Amino acid sequence: MFANEVGTALKTFGIDSRETMRIFCEDRELNISPVYLRPGFAFGGSCLPKELRGLQSLARSRHIDLPMLSQVLNSNQKHIDQAFDMISRRGRGKVALFGLAFKPGTDDLRESPLVALAERLIGKGYELAVFDRSVEAARLMGSNREFIEREIPHFERLLTGDPLQVLEDAKFIVIGHAGPEEIAAIRDSHNGRTVIDLQGAREIQDLPGVDYEGICW
Repeated sequence: MFANEVGTALKTFGIDSRETMRIFCEDRELNISPVYLRPGFAFGGSCLPKELRGLQSLARSRHIDLPMLSQVLNSNQKHIDQAFDMISRRGRGKVALFGLAFKPGTDDLRESPLVALAERLIGKGYELAVFDRSVEAARLMGSNREFIEREIPHFERLLTGDPLQVLEDAKFIVIGHAGPEEIAAIRDSHNGRTVIDLQGAREIQDLPGVDYEGICW
């Protein structure tokens, strides 16, 4: 369905979608990869959402209906809503959030689903502490900094540089993306607290005594 809808749009611009998809499939590292066939949390970042909106805009300019692609962002938002519901139905309390950027290993916060989740939690009165080893407030620049300051003013107050510190007094532990050190800290310090797993941390899932729920498992 994805290829069909892209093909429908490209045809109106005189582009042979068979050649487009041939080039697309030359990338065997990402495009044809289990990376995109693994259940998990919502997508984000400065590229994919913008590119999807751009494709939809092109289609509208030619009065083309792309029903599947037009619902992708709505489906993505539902995943964020689901993550919030997994927390809120368990009541109130401090949330320790591991991960804020849209993916691990970057400080890009633009359209990050974890920023959207954090913003919603704050708006509903939850206390929040955040650990993301790639995000340093002082190093954020340009549109990246403008985005986070607009979405979460004074966000730097939420950040802590110690995975153990972020867990202090937390009722909920939310794993957005976490590396081995963070997983070890959660494993050793969960003390039966609720763990909402958006990443797929089997080391935590299999722990005895943990109140665990995964986003798609």
